[in-house]
Amino acid sequence: MRSVSSRLTPICLLLCLSAIGCTSFKEYVSNRFKVGSDYKRPDVPIADEWIDSNNPKVSSEEANLRSWWLVFEDPVLNNLVQTAYQQNITLREVGFRVAEARAQRGVVAGNLFPQTQDVIGDFTHTQRSTQTALFPQVDPNSPFANLAARQYGNWRVGGSLAWELDFWGRYRRAIEAADARLDSSIEEYDDALVLLIGEVASTYIELRTVDQRLEVARQNGTLQAESVRVAQARFDAMAVNSELDTPQAKSNLGNTLAAIEALEIQRRRSQNRLAVLMGMPPHDLSYLLEGSRDIPVPPDVVSAGVPADLIWNRPDVRRAERLVAAQSEEIGIAQAELYPHISINGLLSWDAAHFSDIFKGGAFGGTIGPSFRWNILNYGRLLNNIRVQDARFQQLIANYQQTVLTANEEAENAIVSYLHFSEQVQVLDESARQALEAERVAQVKYREGEIDFNRLYSVQQLLLSQQEALAAARGNAALSLVDLYRALGGGWEIRLDPVATTMPIQDEILLPTPVPESVLLPAPIAPAIPETP
Repeated sequence: MRSVSSRLTPICLLLCLSAIGCTSFKEYVSNRFKVGSDYKRPDVPIADEWIDSNNPKVSSEEANLRSWWLVFEDPVLNNLVQTAYQQNITLREVGFRVAEARAQRGVVAGNLFPQTQDVIGDFTHTQRSTQTALFPQVDPNSPFANLAARQYGNWRVGGSLAWELDFWGRYRRAIEAADARLDSSIEEYDDALVLLIGEVASTYIELRTVDQRLEVARQNGTLQAESVRVAQARFDAMAVNSELDTPQAKSNLGNTLAAIEALEIQRRRSQNRLAVLMGMPPHDLSYLLEGSRDIPVPPDVVSAGVPADLIWNRPDVRRAERLVAAQSEEIGIAQAELYPHISINGLLSWDAAHFSDIFKGGAFGGTIGPSFRWNILNYGRLLNNIRVQDARFQQLIANYQQTVLTANEEAENAIVSYLHFSEQVQVLDESARQALEAERVAQVKYREGEIDFNRLYSVQQLLLSQQEALAAARGNAALSLVDLYRALGGGWEIRLDPVATTMPIQDEILLPTPVPESVLLPAPIAPAIPETP
């Protein structure tokens, strides 16, 4: 009877604890002997297809995001991306956060083993007062005379151990939370990489757009300078109504020359931004930007996959989900505080009055045994802490769902921008050609006196406006494609195989000169690139 009772005692205890706590015995077993609920990925709202999925320029085939910048077929851009990946300081900072999270996970995992493991050693010298009532009055000739010793020393070496058993899964859930946070730190690194590559590509396209606008302004400046020469010649020939032509022509030319100076400022700022993105001090990047000054041309058809791919492709979405998973484990950790902490404690030591006797068999002593600690009068505090953790969990779920919605919005905005800017380029290309022809005819007619300068001035203003609008539209079309790939979460895969993303060198393509050693950063103290999760 006593044997049966001893077997039932642990079960009864567990049932009583389950009634007091939050987890049933069945759930406790199904959760692999952990209190609290196991994590399940929350549902998120996501569209079935893109709004413009029926447009022939948008393909639902899985997007090749691994090295998306290669679609522009621009070796200069590829070189900038590679340099920024290797040199960017912000990316290096985020990489060390991954190293921190990985080390922190190791700290948490250590709690599965005895939490306190101490080796102790000391020597004490004691001198007692003979005037106290507790000092033994013993005959010096008796066998117990040593009890009345006023001075004595003691040597001790040993160790202590305290091991709280993970009976309710508190430490195992802490490890799972640390795993999720490590995953989130890697996703943070990948998200920083996506943003970095996107910003490098955007800044480069902005630079090339400014180059195109500079070329347009200089070409129009040449045409307007010719108009000044003709207007001055007509004035010198005392042509009718030519008094205003020369100052008006010079004013028009001066306005264009001033615009060139403003564009030069924009170009220098774009160069400086590229230098910082590549982890370099701002300096002349001509050696890296040698090659075609044309704005990168996006392909006619873009593969965007389906909206559901955003959940798996975008690192910021995956990071938000991993934070939800980590917080889910925090709820279980808080619930474990409702139950007793069961530990095994031990102390082993060797004590002797003389050091030469310390390791003799008779000097050994120690204690070992189980113990428990139960916060039975703190349930208000513990229950409210569970509510705190659950509220944080719900916040992170909402943030995860909002992140998915925002990702869908960004992708849709990029798609519609790409489609309409591409159409705008075609329209403006024809408009700019017609404006150029109109300027040529107007120049001839003005030279022959068939039209006044106001007509030529209007045509030249139209030409400059249309050519600038065309350059801006080409830049916007390329930028919208960059925004799309960034919205789809492309580019982080470069860390998995950076060599595979290098563009093959063609005979007719000359890659820029390598980066000078003077602007390269020193190697990091430890690798900042996280390992594949």
